[in-house]
Amino acid sequence: MGSGSSSIRRFVFKRFVGGREANGTVVLSFRGEFNQKVDSKGRMSIPADFRAVLADGDPRCPENPLPRLVVLHGPHLKGCLHAYTIDAMAEIEDGIRRLPRGSAERKRASRLILGKSWDTEIEKDGRIVLPQRLRQQIGLEREAVMVAMGDYFEIWNAQTYEEVEAAETNAWLENMPEDYDPLSLISPPGGD
Repeated sequence: MGSGSSSIRRFVFKRFVGGREANGTVVLSFRGEFNQKVDSKGRMSIPADFRAVLADGDPRCPENPLPRLVVLHGPHLKGCLHAYTIDAMAEIEDGIRRLPRGSAERKRASRLILGKSWDTEIEKDGRIVLPQRLRQQIGLEREAVMVAMGDYFEIWNAQTYEEVEAAETNAWLENMPEDYDPLSLISPPGGD
């Protein structure tokens, strides 16, 4: 069942807190890192976990069982592609529409986001066919890495991702204490 407002899957549940019933929300989003083969025609599988989030973020599903996604591309993405659900892209488009009409910011956002987007549908076998121009942009030939980013996922050439991610992580960790915990970056549940 689609949430209608976000690419993040939400399930409402009841639980007991301090002896009283309380409503809550469990939020599921894109999670994980997956390596996928890419054939010479650009066909590659979308992981089942990602397909479930894409289906939840597509107002046509479940009536139409083939979820759609929007892939952003362009040099501003620094060597990867970004894939969004239909609902998430609608939220982005709403943000662009709220910018002043005719403003430089709206033109820039429209060109870099709307002008650099490609809509597609996942085929029955769970694959998409990535156009050659997008594969060339990120140097994608035989193996892709799909990396969850919460409300979207990235598509990388596997070798490029390995090099970039390792370099960025190592450089960042060099400035952190040895016992550094990345969970310290976020607020605990219920904290602001």
